[in-house]
Amino acid sequence: MTLRRRFTRTSRLVHALTVALSAAAMADGALAQGGPKPARPDESDAPTTVDAERLSGRPDREISLERDVEIQRGSMTLNADRADFDIVDDRVRATGNVRLRNFGDRYTGEELNLKLDTGEGYVVHPTYRLENNNAQGSAERLEFESRDRAVIEQGNYSTCEGPDPDWQLRAGKLTLDRERDIGTARNAVVIFKGVPLLASPYLSFPMTSERKSGLLPPSFGTSSRGGLQIQMPYYWNIAPNRDLTLYPRIIAQRGFQMGAQARYLGQTYSGQTRFEGMLDDQLAGRSRYAISSVHSQQLTPQLALSTNINAASDGNYPNDFTNTITTSTQRILLRDASLGYAGAGWTAYARASGYQVLQDPLSPIVKPYERLPQVGLVASRVDVKGFDLGFDSELTRFAHPTFVQGTRMVVNPRVSYPLIYPGFFVTPSASVHATSYNLTNQAAGLPTTFNRVLPTLSVDSGVVFERQTALMGRTLTQTLEPRLYYVYTPYKDQSQFPIFDTALADFNYTQMFRENRFSGHDRISDANQLTAAVSSRFIEESGVERMNVALAQRFYFNDQRVIGGLQSETKSDILLLGYGQVSSTVAVDSTFQYSQSLHSWQRTSFGVRWRPGANRVLNVQYRRDQTTPLRLFDISAQWPLTNRLYGVGRLNYSLQENRLAESVAGIEYKADCWIFRLVAQRIPTGTGVSTSTIFLQLELNGLSKIGSNPLQILRTNVPGYQSLTSP
Repeated sequence: MTLRRRFTRTSRLVHALTVALSAAAMADGALAQGGPKPARPDESDAPTTVDAERLSGRPDREISLERDVEIQRGSMTLNADRADFDIVDDRVRATGNVRLRNFGDRYTGEELNLKLDTGEGYVVHPTYRLENNNAQGSAERLEFESRDRAVIEQGNYSTCEGPDPDWQLRAGKLTLDRERDIGTARNAVVIFKGVPLLASPYLSFPMTSERKSGLLPPSFGTSSRGGLQIQMPYYWNIAPNRDLTLYPRIIAQRGFQMGAQARYLGQTYSGQTRFEGMLDDQLAGRSRYAISSVHSQQLTPQLALSTNINAASDGNYPNDFTNTITTSTQRILLRDASLGYAGAGWTAYARASGYQVLQDPLSPIVKPYERLPQVGLVASRVDVKGFDLGFDSELTRFAHPTFVQGTRMVVNPRVSYPLIYPGFFVTPSASVHATSYNLTNQAAGLPTTFNRVLPTLSVDSGVVFERQTALMGRTLTQTLEPRLYYVYTPYKDQSQFPIFDTALADFNYTQMFRENRFSGHDRISDANQLTAAVSSRFIEESGVERMNVALAQRFYFNDQRVIGGLQSETKSDILLLGYGQVSSTVAVDSTFQYSQSLHSWQRTSFGVRWRPGANRVLNVQYRRDQTTPLRLFDISAQWPLTNRLYGVGRLNYSLQENRLAESVAGIEYKADCWIFRLVAQRIPTGTGVSTSTIFLQLELNGLSKIGSNPLQILRTNVPGYQSLTSP
C-alpha cells in the first residue's frame, strides 16, 4: 500500500506568465490622465504545498515526487506524473501530463522547468488558454523569460474554440509582454478559413484594451470618386494623455495621400488636430488638403480659451474625398477663437470668427458675415427682493467682401418677478432692446447710422393639475398643464436696417414661448400676441417621464408688420406634438402643424422606433413640409436574418423628387470568434452628384480588425445600432 505524502514550506511565489489579448484596436482607447495599472498580488511569501503518492529525497534540499503530483503556491497549481523540486534553487522540473494553472491561465505540455521565485523556465510542446479573453494556442516551446514576459516558438494564437480554429495567428516567434501589455510576432501569418490573409515579418498588437504604439491593421475600400483605397495607419502612444496617428493612404486614381491626427488631454486643456494632404492629385492636377483643429483650455479658474479651425484646399474637396475630415454636407467651414471670463454672476467674452465656403456651382451659398471681433457681457441675479435681473450686451464688427459692413452695439436689460405657488405660476417680465449701427460700404445717399430702442412686456403663466392613472399595466401620474404667454412689443420700421446674422426663426413649440420671432438682433418683431398651450405628461413613480403630448396656438391682436410685408392673420398654425417611450420597446416622436386658413397640414413629422431586443431596431420616419416643399421617407434598421447573419441599412427617399437621397446597406455575420461586415453607402456630394463607397471589414476577436471600418457610419445612419461585440 502506497501512502500519499504532503510537504509544505514557505518561500517566494512565482509570478508566472500573465497574458491578456484584446480585440480592441490600438488607437480606439480614449485619452485619460492615466495611472499605473493594477498589478497582480505579490505572493512571494505564500507557503508551497506539495502532494504526491510517493515522495523521496531530503526535505531541506531536494525532493522527488511521483504519481498524482500536485504543487501549489498561492494562485499557482502544477500537476504532473513526476516532478523534482530543488528547494535550495526554488526550481521545479516536471514531466508527463504537465498541467500548470496560474491566475486563471492554463498550460499543458510534455515537460516543464520553472524557477518559482523568478518565473523563469520553459514548457516543451505546450498548449495554453488565457483567462482574460479565452485566447488559446499551441507551440513547439514556450519560454518564460520572467514573471511577465514569455516567448512562444513556432506557435499559434486564436480566440476560437476547438482544434481547428476559423482563424489563427501563426508566428515563428511570438513574444507576450504583460508589463507593457504588448504582443509581438515575427514571421507572422494571419490565416482565416485556411486562407492566408496577412503576412508580415513583424507584427505587434495590444494585449489589453489600452492603447499602444505600432502599426495598425491595414484598411481598404473603394469609392466611385477615387477607386480602390488602401491605408496603413501607424499609431504612436506618446503618453497616456497624448497620441499621434499617421494615415498614409493610396488612392488608385488620385495618388498618395498622407494624413495625421494628434490628440491631447491635460488637467486644464484638451484638443485634437487632424490634417490630410496630397501633393499631386492625378485627377485634379493640383495639390489638395484639409485641416480640422479644436482646442479648449482653462487658463485660470475664471478665464477660458477655445479655438475651432477648419480649412480645405478647394470647394470640391468634400466631393472627391468622402468619409474624411470634411463631409459632403459640410460646405461652410468655421474658423473661430473665443476667450471668456466668468465672474460671480457675470461672464465677459471676446470672439473672432470667419468662414470658408466650399461652393457647389449648381447650388451656390452666400458667405456669412465674419465677426472681427465680437465682445460681450452677460450678467444675472436671481431673487433680489423677489426680482430676477438680467443684462446682455454685445459689440460686434461685421465684415464681408461684397456686402455692407459695420459695427453693431446691443444692450438688453431685463427684469422679471416670478410668482410661484403650489400648482401654478405667474411671471411678469419687462425688457428693453437698444441697438446702434455704424455702417461702411453703404450705398450713396443712404444713412450710415441707425438707432433703435424697443421695450417688451410679457407675462408667462401656467397651472399644473395631477391625477393617478394607469397605462399598459403601469401606475403613472398624469399631469394637465395649461399655459398662457402674452407678449407686447411696439412696432418700429426696420426696413433700412442691415441684416448681419438674423433670420426668421423656425416655427416650433419652443419658439412660441419666445418674445422675438427672429434669431439674432437685426430684427425685433412687433408683437401683441397671446400663446395658448396645454400639455400632458405621464410620469412613472421613479420620476421617469414616459410620454409628453402638447397642443399650442398663437393669437395675434394686431397685424404683424416686421416680417417683410403686412401679415394680417389673427392666429398662427396649430402645433400638435407628442413624444415618449410608449412601451419598453416602442418610442414615438411626432410633430404636426395645421393651418386653419389654408385648411391643410403644413408640416408633418412622425417617427417611431421599435427595439424589441439586442441588435434589433427598426426606425421609420415620415416628414412633409409644404413650405419647402419637402416629402421624405426614412427607414433604417438592424435585424437578424438568421441565427448569425444580420442585415443593417438605411433608405432615405425623396417622395417629392422621386429619387433616393441617401442610402446605406450591409450585412454582418457573427461567428464565435470573428465578425464579417460588408457595407455600401451612397451619399449626395453635390447638386445631382452622388458618391458610392464600399466598406469591407473582418474583425478577429482578440486580435484586430482588418479592412475599412464602417461602424461609425452605421451608428450615424441607424439610430439605436448596436455593435455585435457589445454585451
